[in-house]
Amino acid sequence: MPRRKNGQNAAGSEADATVPGVAAPVGSGPPAASALDPYLKRLVGISTSRERLGEHELEGLREVAAAAAGRGTALTALVSEYLDSACRVWGDLPDTRRAEDHEGVTAVVSALLRAVADATVALTEGYETAHRAAIRGEEATRREFVDDLLEGRTDLGRLAERAERFEFRLLGPHTVAVARAASAFGAGDPATHYVEEALTTRFAAREVLTTTKDGLLVCVSRGTGPDVPEAFAAAVGDAVGDQHQLAISRPRRGPGGIVRSYQEARSTLDLAAQLGLSAPLVHAADVLVFQVLGRDRAAITDLVATVLGGLEQARGGPQPLLNTLTAYFASGCLNTATARRLEMSVRTVAYRLSRIRQLTGHDPTDPDQRYILQTAALGARLLDWPSQPIQPAD
Repeated sequence: MPRRKNGQNAAGSEADATVPGVAAPVGSGPPAASALDPYLKRLVGISTSRERLGEHELEGLREVAAAAAGRGTALTALVSEYLDSACRVWGDLPDTRRAEDHEGVTAVVSALLRAVADATVALTEGYETAHRAAIRGEEATRREFVDDLLEGRTDLGRLAERAERFEFRLLGPHTVAVARAASAFGAGDPATHYVEEALTTRFAAREVLTTTKDGLLVCVSRGTGPDVPEAFAAAVGDAVGDQHQLAISRPRRGPGGIVRSYQEARSTLDLAAQLGLSAPLVHAADVLVFQVLGRDRAAITDLVATVLGGLEQARGGPQPLLNTLTAYFASGCLNTATARRLEMSVRTVAYRLSRIRQLTGHDPTDPDQRYILQTAALGARLLDWPSQPIQPAD
C-alpha cells in the first residue's frame, strides 16, 4: 500500500480535496453523482478522525436513495456504484497512505468499513421507504379507480383513461364476484394480500381487478368464462378457511354493466344470507327468481298469506308441510324422490300432499295449480315464513 511521506498536508486540508474516481450511479445521471459526492469525500475525514457518520448525514443518504428510487434507479445499481466509488478512492485516503504498521492500517480499515456499512444501510433504508410509499400510493390510486368503476361515479372518458393506466380493458363483458368472510376484508391485510397475489400470479392485469369495499372482497374479471371467478373463490377459501361465502354476478358489457353486476353480486350475497343458503358459492342466476319476487314485497306477502295461510291449521304447524312441498318441487314432483330426500315413506309423502290440497285449496299434483304453490313456497323462503309471521295485504 502506498505511503505518504512525512511532512505532507494534514487531514484537515485534505478533507476538502477533490476525490478521484467518483462516478454517477448507473442510470441516475449527473444529479445523483453530485448528491453522492459529499458522502464519498466524507471518507477522507473519517480515515483520519475514525468518527462515525452523523445522523444528519445518514438522513441525507436516505434522501439521496429516495430520489434515486423516484427516478427509477435500481437499488442494486445505486449501492453498487457507491461501493465501487468508495473502492476507487481508497488508495487516496490520507491515513491509508500514512499508516506505517498493521495496527494503523487496521484502525483505518475498521473506521472506513463502518462508515461504508452505515452509508449502505442508510441508502437501502431510504430506497425501501420510498419504494413502499410508492407502492402504497399506487395501491390507493388503484383502489380509488376500482371504487369509481363499481359506483359509476366518473364519466366514461375519464374512466377509460384511468383504466388504461392499469392495463384493464373496459370493453366487452365482465363478471363481478363478491366475497364475505367471518372477519371483514381490509386493504393490505394478509387475507386480501394472499388473494391478490394468487390472482396476479395466474392472470394478466388486464383480466382482473380486486379491491376491498365495505368489508367485502370484490373481484372484477373480463369475459364470461369461469376461470377467474373460480380461482378467486379458491384463493378466498385458502385465505380464510370455511367461514366465507361468495356470490358471482351474471356477465354484462361495458362500465355500466360492471356497476350492475357489482350490485347484483352484493344483493345475491345478502339474499343468500337472508335465505340461509349454506353453499360457499352462489350464482346470481340461481337465485334470480327470489330477486324477482323480492322486488314487490307487498305482492309476495299477499300471495304467501293467501295461498299458504291455510297450512297454519295443520297439527304441528305449517313447517312440516311446507318442507314437504319444497322437497316435492326440488325432486321433480316425484313422490319416491321426495320420500328419499325427506327420509320418510312414500305413503307419508302422499298423505302430506293430500293435506296441503285440503288446507290450501291448491293441488300440488295438478300441473295447472303447481306453479302457484311453488311460487308461494319460494316467497315463504324469502319472507322466512312461518318463523316470521305475516299479515295478508288489505
